[in-house]
Amino acid sequence: MTTREASHAGSWYTDDGPTLSRQLQTWLDAVPSSIPGVGPIPQPGARVIIAPHAGYSYSGPAAAWAYKCLDLSKCKRIFLLGPSHHLHLPACALPSPTLTSYSTPLGPLPLDTSTLSALRSTTTTTTAFATLPLPADEAEHSLEMHLPYIHHLLSSQWRSPSSSSSPSSFPLLVPILVGSTSASAEKRYGRLLAPYLADEENVFIVSSDFCHWGRRFDYTFYLPSAAASGPDQGVSLTSKKHRNQQFTDPPIHESIEKVDRMCMDAVEEGGHEGFLDVLRKTGNTVCGRHPIGVVMAALETLKEGREGEGKGGRGKFRFVRYERSSLVQGVEDSSVSYASAFAVV
Repeated sequence: MTTREASHAGSWYTDDGPTLSRQLQTWLDAVPSSIPGVGPIPQPGARVIIAPHAGYSYSGPAAAWAYKCLDLSKCKRIFLLGPSHHLHLPACALPSPTLTSYSTPLGPLPLDTSTLSALRSTTTTTTAFATLPLPADEAEHSLEMHLPYIHHLLSSQWRSPSSSSSPSSFPLLVPILVGSTSASAEKRYGRLLAPYLADEENVFIVSSDFCHWGRRFDYTFYLPSAAASGPDQGVSLTSKKHRNQQFTDPPIHESIEKVDRMCMDAVEEGGHEGFLDVLRKTGNTVCGRHPIGVVMAALETLKEGREGEGKGGRGKFRFVRYERSSLVQGVEDSSVSYASAFAVV
């Protein structure tokens, strides 16, 4: 049995455990205990969150808003879904069967080998779980960047007074790497995961950054103010004439936010197809669009089978924070957007 190493510690975030713990707690403490329009947090039953996965100097504070909203009071299992940045993957993948834990500078997080085995056994010709090789697992950051937050929060609720490391009573981790799934595949995976999502002892964490804007991301979509009717009037700032041109109506960073808000609104509305439609029209580079799509499809499956789902916001995401790495002014600039949300299930 083996452990996945914290391969991005020391670069994307500090590898010093006490420093990391203080940093995470500082960001969590900076989030108010009550959010206007939401009320006190965490809301009972807020078992699903969307949070970013960039280096902590960029996205750590934004991610704290999602984690402060997370209700872990009944948690026994944590499903962590993130996108694949390096490995070409048309489906979803599970960690190697030889893995028993994921390490963090704060201590290990044990995997739920029984649930992972059950998921592997559900593999069919239409809904297959691939096996994620350990080197590819350790190269991927979308799952790892959430592990310190998870460990930090669990430690405060499950650690026994005499224990200095993760106790056996910690909720178990179920990592799922989501590839470039089609809409129909997302629906199938959503139906498969819906029974787990319905279980109040399960928590779902979705890893995603939002717009990656700039030439280095091959995405320079811009919505002029005149395009108030929608994204069909948007243009890509790719030609040489755009490089020295000033964009002030609106500034580029306001256009980026508008496109992000379109996607966030679609997620809040709760329609999987609606979210995909906005992505098609804007081309927005939401890197976690596929894990978001899988969980939205799972929420839709629950809505079909439960009365009252969707009423009072139940079963729908609510965004509580939006930040960017910088405010883009010119075509040669770039930025990445970070958004945090929760859903009561």
